[in-house]
Amino acid sequence: MKLYRYLSRLQSTIYSRREMKVERLVTHLTTALNGQIWGRLRFYDDSLLEFEEKLTLHDDDIEKIDYRYHYQRADGTLVVRYDNAPHHPGLPGFPNHKHTPTGVEPAEPPDLSEVLKEIDTYLYPAD
Repeated sequence: MKLYRYLSRLQSTIYSRREMKVERLVTHLTTALNGQIWGRLRFYDDSLLEFEEKLTLHDDDIEKIDYRYHYQRADGTLVVRYDNAPHHPGLPGFPNHKHTPTGVEPAEPPDLSEVLKEIDTYLYPAD
């Protein structure tokens, strides 16, 4: 049930954001211990967030087995991407990392709500 509640929270977070269009959103519980969510969210400036989380319940904690959050401008230019693909073994916190236009840096796996808050800083910069 914990995994179902987690996926429901992510769905609620997404649908509560009226300024973006949900192009695709799929949640899937393969068992009570495994599930996934993926989607495409389009923002008012035509920028795009594509994301995926593959999850498992282990010792009553939800673990992200595989994840990616890829945010890009309308022209396809990368703004930020979080993932745990094992292609930067020298980084602290391997395999978790963050891609930016200036390079790759260590990063903890974010929650989708944290990624959306970061996107807000790009969409609505403080004056």
